[in-house]
Amino acid sequence: MSLDQWKRGLGTALSFSAFGLGGLIIGMVIAPLLRLAVRDPYRQRRLARRLIRQTFRTFIGLMRGLGVLDYRLEGSERLATPGQLILANHPSLIDVIFLIAQVPDADCIVKGRLATNPFTRGPIRAAGYITNRDPEAVMEAARDSLAAGHSLILFPEGTRTEPGRPIKFRRGGANIALRSGTPITPVLIRCEPTTLTKGEPWYHIPSRKVRIDLRVLDDLPLERDDALPTSQQARALTRTLSRHFNRELECFHHARHTTTVA
Repeated sequence: MSLDQWKRGLGTALSFSAFGLGGLIIGMVIAPLLRLAVRDPYRQRRLARRLIRQTFRTFIGLMRGLGVLDYRLEGSERLATPGQLILANHPSLIDVIFLIAQVPDADCIVKGRLATNPFTRGPIRAAGYITNRDPEAVMEAARDSLAAGHSLILFPEGTRTEPGRPIKFRRGGANIALRSGTPITPVLIRCEPTTLTKGEPWYHIPSRKVRIDLRVLDDLPLERDDALPTSQQARALTRTLSRHFNRELECFHHARHTTTVA
């Protein structure tokens, strides 16, 4: 391992230690204080989400300052509109951190096991994020969240993207879009070299600094066909979304590679 990798490995360890400590402080100190000081549960969640957003911005700045990664955002102003259904591919563990850091009053759907993890359960409960334990409950909570004007972040693959393989979405994102009548805001995420993929521990440090690029695309309007059942429409929309993301990611990769070479 090179000296640069050792430095980035140390920076990664410090970053994740800070992340874990921050989660514990929010869950064990700040969230109980919020419940005591603010009686309205809705306002509690809004304040918690605002705090988490700022915490994630600080965490990203820490990673960049320690030389762990660099990043670029394109079209982030499109994420400022409330009530959006934001669908993104999922190449890395930290994708959600970048999105929540950019989206005001963001809601998101998280894996149920994160709601029991000692480092993440406090922030998840304080912010009122939706867990995916019960599919029917998720659908209802997602509709309610969008109807209340929150922007909802979802990774329709259901897990992190396997490097080198095309994206294949599950039907959750399409079902939410169709049942809520919400247009889709696609976000492309590119991570090079790959890091923090599924099953990859944090201490596997890439040979060079990680670069994360995020590009927010124009909204995709919904085209409903009321003659077809929602389940059939969801299957068709899911195929369309998978093709759209794969095509746009290929263009994104080509444009990024051309710019780097130039």
